[in-house]
Amino acid sequence: MFENPRLLLDSSNPPEPGSITWRSPSNIAIVKYWGKYGLQLPRNPSFSFTLAAACTDTELSYTFRDDAHSAGINLDFFFHEAENEPFRVKTEAFLNSLLPVFPFLKQLSITINTGNSFPHSAGIASSASAMSALALCLCSLEDRLFGTLQDAALFEQKASFLARLGSGSACRSIFSHAAIWGETPAMAGSSNEYAVSAADLLHDTFKDFHDDILIVSTDEKSVSSRDGHALMEGNPYATARYTQARNRLDTLTEALKNGDLETFGKIAEDEALTLHALMMCSNPSYLLMQPSSLAIIEKVRNYRAETGHPVYFTLDAGPNVHLLYPGNIVHEVRDFIDQHLVQHCENEYVIQDWVGEGPEEI
Repeated sequence: MFENPRLLLDSSNPPEPGSITWRSPSNIAIVKYWGKYGLQLPRNPSFSFTLAAACTDTELSYTFRDDAHSAGINLDFFFHEAENEPFRVKTEAFLNSLLPVFPFLKQLSITINTGNSFPHSAGIASSASAMSALALCLCSLEDRLFGTLQDAALFEQKASFLARLGSGSACRSIFSHAAIWGETPAMAGSSNEYAVSAADLLHDTFKDFHDDILIVSTDEKSVSSRDGHALMEGNPYATARYTQARNRLDTLTEALKNGDLETFGKIAEDEALTLHALMMCSNPSYLLMQPSSLAIIEKVRNYRAETGHPVYFTLDAGPNVHLLYPGNIVHEVRDFIDQHLVQHCENEYVIQDWVGEGPEEI
């Protein structure tokens, strides 16, 4: 929908070398996206909080190639300051797929330097922060070279569209506080092609929400999210799941507007367990939760029953547990984590995160 063959550089007036850097956060889905069709399109709508501390910094540097016959992308890629050939190959293929949108990319030599503030491929949506950061760099590059994305809403929409092509959940990381991706009556203007901001849905309680991520394992997942999505095509519960997700999103949006923590928490936890149940019902089946994940879940439920504090858990497609709670009980919850939960974390590793303001150019 954003193809533009006219975005070509004038070789008689080439741009000066330059660089662009964006910091983009991960996000934590409350209603999960699991199952897709076509080119990274979702089988059901999803809702996520945009995080703050779990993020990716990506610098895109460029020089003019002066090679009118260049056929594809010229890319060097560094992850945490080291060459990473698997990431380079994957990113080069992604950029080549975007040539109908950005034909000028084949006129440039590009170097990407990127790194995460959290473990890669451990179920904290590293692809969401990475691909959203790259998409934002590309949109900034287009605007710098052609001045075509001056409108902030169009800039965000295009960045979300591009991020989706790299990683579905990445399209939600473009927006501050919260986002919805997928067509739903719950949000005007929602689309399967890109996410939209859901910040205006949030009661003040949810704008000051925390997400402390308990790192059960930093190991790379045994089954990638890409493969997990593909297995939904043969899952016997898939159709019922997609209906369930749509209904839960309708209920969730009302809870978000009203500051209804109990309804929010029930949906968050049910969605996490549904996601992992779908994995266990796939063919072949697989299990990403670990014994420590289950131990944390049991302790969180007991703590909530004993104290009445609105502390809830969710998980992405991995073993690590996200604790969700309002900011007015942060000290009590952090004490609970230190005393009872860190023992279940790898090297007592906890990422203290919160609902954030979204990406920033740096």
